[in-house]
Amino acid sequence: MTFLTWLGDAIWNPWLLGLFLLTGLWYSIRTGFFQIFGAHVWLRATFGALFSKGKRSGGGGLTQLQTLSTALASTIGTGSIAGVATAIFYGGPGAVFWMWVSALLGMMTGCAEKLLAVRYRERAPGGGWQGGPMCYLERGLGLRSLAVLFSLCCTAASLGGGNLVQANSIATALHAAFGWDPLLIGIIVALCCGGVILGGIGRIGRVSEALVPCMALLFLGGGTVVLWRHAAAIPGALCEIIRAAFVPKAAVGGGLGYSVAAAMRYGVARGVFTNEAGMGSSAMAHAASDVTDPAEEGMWGIFEVFIATIAVCSVTALVILTSGVYQPEAALAAIHSGSIPDAMLGAPLSAAAFSTVLGPFGGAFVSVCLLLFAFTSLLGWSYYGERGLACLTGGRRGILLYRFLFLLMIVAGSVADLSAVWQLADIFNGLMALPNLAALLLLTPEVLRLLRPYTQG
Repeated sequence: MTFLTWLGDAIWNPWLLGLFLLTGLWYSIRTGFFQIFGAHVWLRATFGALFSKGKRSGGGGLTQLQTLSTALASTIGTGSIAGVATAIFYGGPGAVFWMWVSALLGMMTGCAEKLLAVRYRERAPGGGWQGGPMCYLERGLGLRSLAVLFSLCCTAASLGGGNLVQANSIATALHAAFGWDPLLIGIIVALCCGGVILGGIGRIGRVSEALVPCMALLFLGGGTVVLWRHAAAIPGALCEIIRAAFVPKAAVGGGLGYSVAAAMRYGVARGVFTNEAGMGSSAMAHAASDVTDPAEEGMWGIFEVFIATIAVCSVTALVILTSGVYQPEAALAAIHSGSIPDAMLGAPLSAAAFSTVLGPFGGAFVSVCLLLFAFTSLLGWSYYGERGLACLTGGRRGILLYRFLFLLMIVAGSVADLSAVWQLADIFNGLMALPNLAALLLLTPEVLRLLRPYTQG
């Protein structure tokens, strides 16, 4: 366990987190901060298009709403509830500011990787499209070895962080809220998940299209109710977020307090993990979109990051900071002592915040949201793992075995001790991101060329 912790820290802190920010900043500068000054363009091309009749290219791929829903199925996961609470606990309110910065820059990273996913995709067996970082690493840069590395780590990450962790989150949440048996929960989730993933990306897209908008609206609606009741505390919370991001202040005796470095570390990490911009995972879903213009899919990449982090994660953060359940003095004292009660961080902290308005239904509300978030994450990551395996084998060999293993590990994850799995997930996610970020930087001229009609139109 010590070695895994060391290896994860060696990959992520601060080198990889810095590379995520650098890549986003690079594309932001090169496009004139298009995510800000071109907001009317990408919002019209995405949110505005949802209310108009969709254009189909006749290529047999997913609709753009199905593509977005499938991508959001994996990005809006347990980290949107439990992860944000944990980031605030360890990094203080200032972590939320750096989460926003990470998301703002990540919008352009997400734009670039979705654009490249469509630019270098290929026809899938049986019709439709398939692609992702493995395609633009091999076809765009001619680096087959890096494509193999990405695919290997992607497959491993799908079985660890994308599977075991999500399954465990579902079982833990439902057991805590309703007392249900974790093993039975795991079996039922595996059966439900199997009924979807056996239908391939088409069925995953249709189910995600039905579930993801509902779960996002449910959570945002519940969060809005809580924030409306705590409206008087919102200005103070926003001020504290900005102040704590730059000016650390001792919170307890002896000068103990949050540092700017801690706020940056946990805030940036949370932003990266919640929107996955730069990891290359959700680019595989976007590659299946039935769209002809790669840059148009890039607009959806910006919109995806906006929804996953700026909208959903911000609601979680503000609910916690305005409800009064988070006490920085108590959190710092617990961190300093090394004894941290489960109720002080993660999903229990989020549940306590919602319970200040929803009463005894607060815990059940968070548990249901966790169930939906984690279940849809399972669907998205199952497809990403299949794409990684297909690249490694050169076809569909081993797909049925992979699906069986994926479902089996859902059951195992519901009852297992996952103390080491989080570390393994971080390691494989980091090793996925390294070749993907390198490809994004090397293919900058291609991205800028295809984006020109939008950025200069």
